[in-house]
Amino acid sequence: MKFIVGKKVNMSQNFRGDGAVVPVTAIVAEPMTVTQIKTVETDGYNAVQLGFGTIKESRAKKPQKGHTKALGSNFAHFREFRIDDIASYKVGDKVTVANFNLGEKIRVSGTSKGKGFQGVVKRHGFKGGSRTHGQKHSEREPGAIGGAGRAGGRVVKGMRMAGRMGGDRITVDNLKIEAVLPEQNILLVTGSVPGSRGTMLEITA
Repeated sequence: MKFIVGKKVNMSQNFRGDGAVVPVTAIVAEPMTVTQIKTVETDGYNAVQLGFGTIKESRAKKPQKGHTKALGSNFAHFREFRIDDIASYKVGDKVTVANFNLGEKIRVSGTSKGKGFQGVVKRHGFKGGSRTHGQKHSEREPGAIGGAGRAGGRVVKGMRMAGRMGGDRITVDNLKIEAVLPEQNILLVTGSVPGSRGTMLEITA
């Protein structure tokens, strides 16, 4: 299993050798350091913990300083990936974009853009009310939400209504790596990925 964490830079396009133009998302993924190996015996599951980014020593908490003392660095972020084959990793190893191959299928997870409070038409795709037959101001209304019939005089749980939209964890499968640029720590991925520019993305293959 391959994994890395990167930041969404922007969307662009890539020209292939045959002249085809492919929409791509640029993701910058700085080299990450293995900070801990978790095992079934000690932690109850197998996983690799990675640290990336740096912060001032004065801003690091004491437990964090002790956790990474042997590595001599204060990391800004930590991420954990559960894997079965932990024997191939040891503390201090580096994980870079060079581990990924051209054309490889990957899974990308991140937080989607927050849309704020939205109505039912945008949030759930409702059709809205009639624009005619004597109705006013009902174009984007939800309609009835319950009554004395099958609902039993109440609003049933899970009723689709207006509310906060976006800001959810989204996972997109089967994206392909269009290009790997190790010198710039950049992956070009076909299609779009969750979130706005600067969103942290978890990439696995």
